[in-house]
Amino acid sequence: MKLMQHFQPALLMVSVVFFISMFDIQAQNGYRNPIIPGFNPDPSICRIGEDYYLVTSSFEYFPGLPIYHSKDLINWQQIGHCLTRDSQLPLQKAPASAGLYAPSLRYHDGLFYVICTNVSGGGNFYCTATDPAGPWSEPIWVAINSIDPEIFWDDDGQTYFVTQGDEGIRVTPIEIKTGKVLGPERIVWGGIGGRYPEAPHVYKKDGYYYLLLGEGGTEYMHSATIGRSKHIYGPYESCPFNPILTHANRRGQGNPIQGVGHADLVQAQDGSWWIVFLGFRTLNYTYHHILGRETFLAPVDWPKDGWPQVNGNGTVSLNMEVPTLPLHPFEKAPVRTNFDGDKLGFDWQYLRNPIRENYSLREKKGYLRISASPFTLDEAEAVSFIGRRQTEHDFTATTLLQFQSSNENEEAGMTLIQNNTHHYDLLLKKTRKQNLVQLRLRLGSLSYIVAEQPVKNNKILFSIKGNLFQYTFLFADSTSQKYIELGKLDTRYLSTEVAGGFTGVMIGLYASSNGKPSQAKAYYNWFDYQPDL
Repeated sequence: MKLMQHFQPALLMVSVVFFISMFDIQAQNGYRNPIIPGFNPDPSICRIGEDYYLVTSSFEYFPGLPIYHSKDLINWQQIGHCLTRDSQLPLQKAPASAGLYAPSLRYHDGLFYVICTNVSGGGNFYCTATDPAGPWSEPIWVAINSIDPEIFWDDDGQTYFVTQGDEGIRVTPIEIKTGKVLGPERIVWGGIGGRYPEAPHVYKKDGYYYLLLGEGGTEYMHSATIGRSKHIYGPYESCPFNPILTHANRRGQGNPIQGVGHADLVQAQDGSWWIVFLGFRTLNYTYHHILGRETFLAPVDWPKDGWPQVNGNGTVSLNMEVPTLPLHPFEKAPVRTNFDGDKLGFDWQYLRNPIRENYSLREKKGYLRISASPFTLDEAEAVSFIGRRQTEHDFTATTLLQFQSSNENEEAGMTLIQNNTHHYDLLLKKTRKQNLVQLRLRLGSLSYIVAEQPVKNNKILFSIKGNLFQYTFLFADSTSQKYIELGKLDTRYLSTEVAGGFTGVMIGLYASSNGKPSQAKAYYNWFDYQPDL
């Protein structure tokens, strides 16, 4: 059975439950940020009754646009992806941090809508579903050249496409069944003067149209600003408290959370207001972050006819000591992924559209088979790779690999990958005389073998331990299980500040024949991810 069949929703299976709460919180007087850790940027949220649904960006990873569910805004479970078919998501040769940008998730007249931009192929589109777990429709394309789209339905039945433009936020009427543009694009507000006014969301409250933006760029000067108008096309009045959310000020300096912005508001069933937004956790108060932009939560005070205020002063913390909704935690996911079922969990993703025949869970019972492709991790290609997010700074990841290789220079192993120009690889390589375990790094134009040791066996245990400052790479013969440390590497060289881009570190399993045709196969027996909390 081809591996792509393994990503279909299976909500009743405990093995696919993605438990995302950072701690087991029982009291209803606080919670821990981020609510969805690891590479989960650009959150957009909607509520249906007592159920909350949220989507985040996925860029060059496939399937695209993870969908999460919650009952309390704090505990989240991944229930699927919006885009699971090649016809929905062409990512062939998409560069790092290309692909899918800044989705919005909305609900209207019995349908869920995910609105997004594929910057690598097609532009703006939206998909629909009656169940947010899927399946989702084929994309409906909208002929507007922009990014960060949103759909807003007005009380008179008119539908508007709201996007980012170079001069500010644009509002354009469309026909919702076809995506046809019905009128001119109009610039309605440029924000408060920060660079890159983006991520627009429109809300109608107390007779006003409120327009929420991200400004300052999605780095350390990021923020959320808001304006309002009596008319959808403006003019928009700026909130006197702007920016309503930012750490690019004296109050936010020294906060371990930085880059907060790109937000979306939601009203809970009890009438309270909340805001989800992206941010990133720095490495021990240094200007580096490796986990990517994550999803955070804060309470909002929004009085009638007034302006929303985020957490009192527009800043947030890791430990939020505020009243919450009644908590509904999900069952905690197991540490071990056993490759003995028909499906993989939703936390596993490919780089770009996969070559289906290179993956199988059925060829060898209890193993995930990855066939080596000629492509390497250095290329923006459909490499033979699956990965999951690094969600904590302190963790241990371990796997058991059996590599069947007969040709020179074939390899398989684990990788910590920020993008195709910045990754650390712990691998088993075939040479003429022997098998070698190697620790290799790629940092831009620099690539070299940090350490290597010969091994007799082709069945190897690999382990990577992480903390704020270093990754430690170890291996062991599967028979002796006595681990040998191969080396340590600094975390900061996989940071966004060094590597660039919009993603976060992914922990991957891969196989490559380094440019030549190959019959080599990597069999992974299991994979453990243990947060060291």
